[in-house]
Amino acid sequence: MGHLKAIEADITTLSVAAIVNAANETLLGGGGVDGAIHRAAGPELLEACRKIGGCPTGEARLTRGYQLAATYVIHTVGPVWRGGNAGEAHLLQACYNNCLRLATEHSIRSIAFPAISCGIYGYPVSQAAAIAVQSCAQYINHTDRELTVYFVCFDKAMLAHYQKLLPPDAD
Repeated sequence: MGHLKAIEADITTLSVAAIVNAANETLLGGGGVDGAIHRAAGPELLEACRKIGGCPTGEARLTRGYQLAATYVIHTVGPVWRGGNAGEAHLLQACYNNCLRLATEHSIRSIAFPAISCGIYGYPVSQAAAIAVQSCAQYINHTDRELTVYFVCFDKAMLAHYQKLLPPDAD
């Protein structure tokens, strides 16, 4: 049992159990959401990520949230868009599934996702949003755990993509 919600917000300020970091394979920070999360969490996050030693595309790793309002950060590496015929959809779906699996393993009841791969990685927003909503809805429909999933959008245009895809009963 769960809920899907799309909101316009700064993911680094959310008081949820876990926020998802759209990271690069090194996990050592970068631009966009990744850089913002590292700056907001403080230097301890970088040290924790160094100890992990990286993350392959499609997988996910968990750290504490340090100076963030969120208890945890789940780092996942989305695919770079290469035109849609290089397994990008499968890898992006794996990002969501692996983040949700970690959430289950750590009894996380609220998780906030950014638009994974939609920034510098160039994934078309409409296609990425569809994969995000479908993956999370499928997970929620097949679990008896209480989980609220937030799709955190950085602007109204992004928010509109997600709102079109959410079921009519979504909050």
